[in-house]
Amino acid sequence: MKKPELLAPAGSMEMLKAVIEAGADAVYLSGYMFGARTFAGNFSNEEIVEAISYAHLYGVKVYVTVNTLVFEDEIETCLNFIDFIHRNNIDAILVQDLGILDLVRKTYPNLEIHASTQMNIHNLDGALVLKKLGVKRIVLARETSLALIKEIKDKVSIDLETFIHGALCFSYSGQCLMSSLIGDRSGNRGSCAGCCRQQYKLSSDKKVLDEGYLISMKDLNTIELIPDLIEYGIDSLKIEGRTKRVEYAYLVTKLYRKAIDNYTELGKINISDEEKESLLEIYNREFTEGYINSKSDVVNKFRPNHIGVKIGTVLDQNNNIVRIKLLKDMNRLDGIRIVGSEDVGFTLTEIIVKGKKVDNAFSGDIIEVTVSDKVDKFSEVFRTSNYLQLKELQEAISKKERKVNVKVTGEIILGKHILLRMSDSYNTVEATSEYVVQASLNSVTSEYRIIEQLSKIGFSIYNIEEFDIKVDDDIFASIKVLNDLKRALVDKLNEKRLYSTKYKKESYSVELNDFKKEENINYCVNSISEYNLIKDKFIKYLFLNEALFSKINDVRKVLKLGNICDKYKSNDDLVLVGEIGALNKNKIFIADYSFNVTNSYALAFLHSMGSSMVTLSHELDDRRIGLIISNYINRYNKKPNVEVIVYGRELVMTSKYNLLDIYNLKKGYLIDKFNNKYPLLVENNLLKIYNYKVRDLKTDYFKIGVNNIRYNIID
Repeated sequence: MKKPELLAPAGSMEMLKAVIEAGADAVYLSGYMFGARTFAGNFSNEEIVEAISYAHLYGVKVYVTVNTLVFEDEIETCLNFIDFIHRNNIDAILVQDLGILDLVRKTYPNLEIHASTQMNIHNLDGALVLKKLGVKRIVLARETSLALIKEIKDKVSIDLETFIHGALCFSYSGQCLMSSLIGDRSGNRGSCAGCCRQQYKLSSDKKVLDEGYLISMKDLNTIELIPDLIEYGIDSLKIEGRTKRVEYAYLVTKLYRKAIDNYTELGKINISDEEKESLLEIYNREFTEGYINSKSDVVNKFRPNHIGVKIGTVLDQNNNIVRIKLLKDMNRLDGIRIVGSEDVGFTLTEIIVKGKKVDNAFSGDIIEVTVSDKVDKFSEVFRTSNYLQLKELQEAISKKERKVNVKVTGEIILGKHILLRMSDSYNTVEATSEYVVQASLNSVTSEYRIIEQLSKIGFSIYNIEEFDIKVDDDIFASIKVLNDLKRALVDKLNEKRLYSTKYKKESYSVELNDFKKEENINYCVNSISEYNLIKDKFIKYLFLNEALFSKINDVRKVLKLGNICDKYKSNDDLVLVGEIGALNKNKIFIADYSFNVTNSYALAFLHSMGSSMVTLSHELDDRRIGLIISNYINRYNKKPNVEVIVYGRELVMTSKYNLLDIYNLKKGYLIDKFNNKYPLLVENNLLKIYNYKVRDLKTDYFKIGVNNIRYNIID
């Protein structure tokens, strides 16, 4: 049975060391730019070098996330950063941007590339395309089921990585524009404002049907599914959490390490109820197994943040004194939240039981605490941070008990130089003394004494689990010489473990067609009524969904495929495609805005793959659009064929969670706290959330080199 890699988050150097101590096989981290978690601590260039050395000594791989969209004027900075980390022996990079993918695979052929979950790979065809492009590993969309994982694993020789624990996005990753277009903080550029964690009302026919955190996802917890994930052959199991506290990352890594090891060695995960409870204590928004088994219990509409664990109920309040009946043991300095008509949260600095101050109280006790706010009788009390749990985790992290097991062999023979070897199963090093072993005159250096001295390597990461040293009788071996040899062995083995990747840099090139200058107008419509409004207009392309495509007889029509598609049929006709899997089956196509093209290299890549026209990202302003076109022409001495969507409601989220279906609705609206109404539609059983405002751009894009403008119309 193949044991999968356990991949842990490293939002800081402290977290990196903690998850390595917890048993991670690999870590992922980010520099100060181009990582999808801007608000994590992240790493300077110098810290990245330190992190690589530290991790590699323990046999832990380091992957750097370069998985944001990259703007045209950032390309050089991004490529310089990638060059730097490649020279400093990074194991792989994660990318989202298609331009960066194409640049890196051609410029740095020895640098391993992993496709980020932001690339939205959710089908077999997408995996096949990335395999052809030389991508080593795919981080699958979180919406991917076990059945599809198995199909991809069976049919594509490529490493697969999947998330196993942590926060979930409501939208398919890489397909959320809500934060960018509404809050001016791009999730595709690492600055998500968490729009899905806000409160909304659901309305239909002007009636409010529900309200709350209607699109706030529970946290993923698949510890019970570890046997299935291993049996299905997934190569890497990934924990989310670079912005969480260090103790969280350590605990989650430690328990999944235990579950993986237990199953591969014993056939059971053997995770106790107490250990499962500890995962709830450290952080949860309620847990879900997500979509991996095609379940739909993924949203917690009542709370978007850490719930904690219920520990009691309010009995009453007298002035500022609140009496609580405990269901669980608790400690002074625990964080608690009283949930009533209004939440009241605080750190418990004082506990009184039967009139006495105590540091600990127990299940069944009635405690008195001071609360300045008014709380409701019978309110539930939750613990949101467990002082003893955090203290124990901090102590465990500080022990630095993780060691690399080695074997020491050698010969200490009378009249010869001392020869010692050290092996970690992959590497073997040896050291020989100038000193020649003497016969003992007074004090004999026994084999026991030699092994005892060599075992004292507390200054290193190694644990000598086996000795096999041939030692003559009645000899004297200098302790100083033995210590020097021991240090030499450690230094040499360290050097071996601090391996170098094969840095190689080549020239980037791409084969492109030259497109003539045109001024075209295109329309995308979703209904017959919309079509009747524009059918007499001069239009180059008319984009239609599958249902309309079969009804309308119009020579200008182009079948519109979505940004999410389970399977593709081979197609010789021109189609509008929305994600990378479509490139495997469609010979001629137009790339839609959902490819997230934000630079001229991504534009060139899609043209080189057969795209006759490329729709630019909604996240570009006029200056950046002009810069993309001018740089493309200057670099390739050819003109691109680009499209800009100038009118319509942008699709801001695409979700596998069909909110409308739950309420038996065909259409509806989400209404935010500012009373903005976001239209909801369902297409192929996927929920589509559209912007509350209409995109209506007035720039003359033809003047800056754009060949096509498009009007998107939805009911």
